[in-house]
Amino acid sequence: MENKISNITRRFNSCLAAIVLLGTASALPAHAAGDSATAALPPEPQAWGFAGPLGTFDRAALQRGYQIYREICSACHGMKYVAFRNLSQPGGPEFTEDEVKALAAEFIIEDGPDEFGDMFERPGRPSDYFPSPYRNDNEARASNGGAYPPDLSLITKARANGRNYLYKILTGYTDPPADFKLSPGTEYNPYFEGRQIAMSQPLFDEMVEYADGTPATLDQMSRDVVEFLTWAAEPELEARKAMAIPSLLYLALLTVLLYLSYKKIWRDVPKD
Repeated sequence: MENKISNITRRFNSCLAAIVLLGTASALPAHAAGDSATAALPPEPQAWGFAGPLGTFDRAALQRGYQIYREICSACHGMKYVAFRNLSQPGGPEFTEDEVKALAAEFIIEDGPDEFGDMFERPGRPSDYFPSPYRNDNEARASNGGAYPPDLSLITKARANGRNYLYKILTGYTDPPADFKLSPGTEYNPYFEGRQIAMSQPLFDEMVEYADGTPATLDQMSRDVVEFLTWAAEPELEARKAMAIPSLLYLALLTVLLYLSYKKIWRDVPKD
């Protein structure tokens, strides 16, 4: 019986060793591929005014970022979790109510059914959410060579190191190395996984004319739209930071009171 158990144990250990060896061997090509010339470069940290414990959004940058989204990004990307009325709320771009009504009316919203059971189109209202430019996912893929353009509502939180990643994606388009073969319908971007991206370069110098006269350089436009998309993903960012200092002061005061209470309660207890 002991010999039989010993044989079974040896066979189990042999099988386990073979499985581990096979798993290691199969992982080697993937690891090598990750270290190859197709691996995405890590995005360099950028200086953001809204970063840090006391950072706040730049209202002018948010409004310029909205302009970039409206005139360029909205042709392919929706923001289904953001309503037009949010554009006037504190902590955001802070457009006036009349401005928000005008901005919403620039979009065509499908509504209905009407009294005849038909769907119809109408100008957007402040209560509407940003619409998708496509009727469904299949149409979105078919219009973009099979690649699905993601919704931008939470894009800065959906990607690791999202703010810096988006900035480098927008500014990182360049010519591929001589030995790099691009697939049809893609462009070279070293910050995108695989270094091939189906999205054509969306921003170029002087592509828009800012209402406030700010030079519309590639760097400026990229920073503005990233700031706007960061706000879209974290509209409560400023309010959350505003609570930080009072909360810390409260905790500090509570700590002092607890310490004094401790000293008073235990002052007559002999120390052994």
